[in-house]
Amino acid sequence: MEQGNKKRLVIVGGGAAGFFAANVLASKTDAVEIIMLERSPKTLSKVKISGGGRCNVTHACFSAGPLSKNYPRGANRLKKAFKHFQPQDTIDWFKERGVELKTEADNRMFPTTDSSQTIIDCFQKGVIEHGVQVRKGLGVQSYEQEGEKWRLSLTDGSTLTTDFVLVATGSDRRTFEALEKLGHSIVPPVPSLFTFVIKNDPRLDGLSGVAMPAKVRVAGSKLQEEGPFLITHWGVSGPAILRLSAWGAKELHEKNYTFTLQTNFAPEFHFDGLREALTSIKEENNKKKVCGNTQFGLPSRLWKRLTEISGIPEEMRWGDVGKKQLNKLATEIAQGEYQVTGKATFKDEFVTAGGVDLPEVNFSTMESNIFPNLYFAGEVLNIDAITGGFNFQAAWTTAWLAMQGVASKFEHE
Repeated sequence: MEQGNKKRLVIVGGGAAGFFAANVLASKTDAVEIIMLERSPKTLSKVKISGGGRCNVTHACFSAGPLSKNYPRGANRLKKAFKHFQPQDTIDWFKERGVELKTEADNRMFPTTDSSQTIIDCFQKGVIEHGVQVRKGLGVQSYEQEGEKWRLSLTDGSTLTTDFVLVATGSDRRTFEALEKLGHSIVPPVPSLFTFVIKNDPRLDGLSGVAMPAKVRVAGSKLQEEGPFLITHWGVSGPAILRLSAWGAKELHEKNYTFTLQTNFAPEFHFDGLREALTSIKEENNKKKVCGNTQFGLPSRLWKRLTEISGIPEEMRWGDVGKKQLNKLATEIAQGEYQVTGKATFKDEFVTAGGVDLPEVNFSTMESNIFPNLYFAGEVLNIDAITGGFNFQAAWTTAWLAMQGVASKFEHE
């Protein structure tokens, strides 16, 4: 097909979803000219820092139902989407391009090189080989549909006409404003995947790096999680906290990130059961020092701190512990309350809840239900996930579906 007769696709956003989409469509057909616009001077910056620089590509969960449960927003629609492109398809796609992935103990998947540059090189090699035009430092100011084509007003004052548009900018305020002006509904974005700030609590001071399993709950709500819990120099983190932040993104935003966090460091026990267990431990170890006789698998530093807070001196033996002290210790272990006063970004990664309202998108093709030939992929949609490679998988899946949708428009012409 001659260049002049080619259809044109403009991909807005040079991130994970945008590059994946460009590679998928370019390798599928040469009947389309692909132009990628990236407002910033760099592309794939989020891929570069993902997973501590190793790039958590996806998650080893190969059934659409269980996989979709890792998405606080978008789960129902993604469940159908994952039946067309899921983590096994991601593994196969990268393998075909010479990139092997490995599965770690927690089912997160990374390139065997343990380097995000491997993924970046794969994407960049593909767009170069297929002649995709990547224009950095250039964004879209506004979108206007003219008949069957789109007219994009760019940040340098020029315009660009195209047959198809894929918006893959991630959570970008300027994109949301332009899409709202066009006529799409935007769910206001709020942070997701963040850690909790707890200041000046003597129970945590000096314990940065201490980790243990815990059950955590936001007081006065239904939000609760159980899993690894980490004390940091600014408060608390770990998978349990990150999942809590993801599922509670909107609710915690409404609370201005000020709330009471209830913790249970012996999640196999309820308070009454724990108190009974402590009573038995007291009877069986009456001559042992409490401080040095760590229980319930707690880290010794945390155990020592909680016994101190409960009024149990370092030299006190179990046999000398009073009922009041025992109750206090049970409370600190199973019903500890910590005052959260803010949030902190999880490492260098930033995820938001919010974006293009999902009922306005056809999840079979990722095409707008309002404007023909306008497609969406990745975090520009009101989709987000817990940590573990799930956000990238949503990007790969929605980008793949969008490109099947675009290709179907001209494959049979």
